[in-house]
Amino acid sequence: MNAITCASPSEHRCRSERGARLPTTAVLLAVAGCALAPTGSLADEGGVSFWLPGMYGSLAAVPQQQPGWSLATVYYHTSVSAGGDVSLSREFTLRKIPVNLTANLTANLHGTGDLEFVVPSYVFATPVLGGQASVGMASIYGRTSTSLAGTLSGSLATPLGSIAFMRSDSISDSVTGFGDLYPQATLKWNQGVYNFMTYLTGDIPVGAYDSSRLSNIGIGHGAIDGGAGYTYFNPQTGRELSAVTGLTANFKNSSTDYQNGVDWHLDWGMSQFLSKQVHVGAVGYFYQQLTGDSGGGDRLGDFKSRVIGIGPQIGFIFPVGNMQGYLNVKGYKEFDEEHRAAGWNGWVTFAISPPAPSPPPPKTVLIHK
Repeated sequence: MNAITCASPSEHRCRSERGARLPTTAVLLAVAGCALAPTGSLADEGGVSFWLPGMYGSLAAVPQQQPGWSLATVYYHTSVSAGGDVSLSREFTLRKIPVNLTANLTANLHGTGDLEFVVPSYVFATPVLGGQASVGMASIYGRTSTSLAGTLSGSLATPLGSIAFMRSDSISDSVTGFGDLYPQATLKWNQGVYNFMTYLTGDIPVGAYDSSRLSNIGIGHGAIDGGAGYTYFNPQTGRELSAVTGLTANFKNSSTDYQNGVDWHLDWGMSQFLSKQVHVGAVGYFYQQLTGDSGGGDRLGDFKSRVIGIGPQIGFIFPVGNMQGYLNVKGYKEFDEEHRAAGWNGWVTFAISPPAPSPPPPKTVLIHK
């Protein structure tokens, strides 16, 4: 006779130990997926956008196994540089260039940021439209530093004619404080190995922001962002592929009379579980501004920004008391940038969520030959 392990006598689909379902860590990644945009003069105004590329990654659309509270913390480090276009935009924002000046700037801008995101969220037990609903609110605290150095040249229009103009600039500053608040709501559905999601998020501009500074943590204006995502996840093979895309509508920055255009972004992740506790893979993003900037403070026209990033990731699942813990480390190298600072960034995510429900004790069913 043979022994088959089943979850219950009435279960029709029995699985062997080798084919057991891998732990679902989707919520741990998605909890950290709120749109957070710390600014260090990274187009958009000054090359700075509401959406921070890379916020979504692997397993983003997979529903959480258990309802209840979850908490994620994300340490984010970035180091970026930009040339004359972004530098000139920042000079205009800082009002260091007269309105009647036709200018060119040969300069370099460098920015770094060290920031900590805290993202509590709650998953509802009652289905909404057949899916799993959750809400969350993200906050941020950290430090950004920015420096700009170069030579500004051009012609200054006067009643007597144009006057040649040249000036060397060297500006630097930093700021430490809290950023804006980022509410978010998501709805997720599961159909076997296929998972779908939709989300809505935004920016409440209450963070550290001053239009006369190079460095800021807030962005100085509100925004609304919405989109959808998909995850293919096969627990039997341990393979997954995720993609989340969305659009950002920006409100006007009243301090500078500047309004960013509509932005489109795509975050993706792919990974392979090497065991029930470890997965490795790659992550990436594509960011493109679709419509031009506007407002009285816009001195450079459309100034549409773009950037692409790609890099590796590794994740670990482990128990934390009676909860489930998840640690993810990932990094991106940016390229093909336009009207935006680019460089590299690294993320360390630690999240805690309710554990998967314990299966009932296996029962041995005897099959007589």
